[in-house]
Amino acid sequence: MTQATPDTYLALRVLKDDQGLRAELQTLPLSALPDGDVLLAVTHSSLNYKDGLAVSGRPGVLRSHPMTPGIDLAGTVLEDASGRWQPGDAVILTGWGIGERQDGGYATRARARPEWLVAQPAGTDAHWAMSVGTAGFTAMLAVMALEDHGLTPGNGEVLVTGAAGGVGSTAVALLARAGHTVVASTGRPQEEAYLRDLGAARIIGRDELPALTRPLEKERWAGVVDTVGGATLAGAYASTRTHGSLAVCGLAGGHDLNATVFPLILRGVNLLGIDSVTCPPARREAAWARLARDLPAARLEAVTQTRPLPDVPALAAEILAGRVRGRTVIEIG
Repeated sequence: MTQATPDTYLALRVLKDDQGLRAELQTLPLSALPDGDVLLAVTHSSLNYKDGLAVSGRPGVLRSHPMTPGIDLAGTVLEDASGRWQPGDAVILTGWGIGERQDGGYATRARARPEWLVAQPAGTDAHWAMSVGTAGFTAMLAVMALEDHGLTPGNGEVLVTGAAGGVGSTAVALLARAGHTVVASTGRPQEEAYLRDLGAARIIGRDELPALTRPLEKERWAGVVDTVGGATLAGAYASTRTHGSLAVCGLAGGHDLNATVFPLILRGVNLLGIDSVTCPPARREAAWARLARDLPAARLEAVTQTRPLPDVPALAAEILAGRVRGRTVIEIG
């Protein structure tokens, strides 16, 4: 890999030309960075499903080309024209369109608006932050939303769909730590031991979830964290217990939702959308503080692999094929 100089930086760029879309490591001048008051030295990012789509050239993620993917990052502040952050501050950045509408975390330097950043919680480091990453942050928002709508330990079984993925794995661990009885649904039965180690009380296959055959199915779930969408979400929604809630944060199984309003108006079910991209700063800070408390680095070691930036194109294909479990931290600088 070509080494950067003080006036340049390394980035994984997705290019579009006559040969189509491709990912390529490039050395670029700092002037190529997007606008933003804060200049960051990026040390770590992570691999998310959306990153896999972007790096593989799938449509719908990157809004322009060339673009540096990576929807999250952790590192230190080099300078901040606004004065809000000081050089050397350790910060985390997730969402706000990085890696989609503007250059993201797969680079040794980044620029951002000061209000996008969250201080790294005391006692943690950048590797921990990205072992949590956007996936873990999203899972935490989902758990907090369920709790805000009345979910408490002892209410009944809590379902997590797509449980072997990044968001699902973290949701299982967080819910189990909070004292809930977690049922993990996965299309990868070979991951049963892994999911039980995270705290799942029971593992069910993807095809064991009740399909939507009528507007209301037998009441089963006190709460749901759904990372899959499509028919899986429709079936879980119809099976959620009276006054239960579903936190919806993914569409790996499809973006359509073919269902009825009956669970809403006859059972008082809450269908909760989880938006980790434009989540307000106060909510972000609360989520990261809770993550630092409930997911210490030692707890994440078994579910995290660490890989260098040049490995990202190959990893992108793996995550899209459903062969990546847990979290993947990307070492940037």
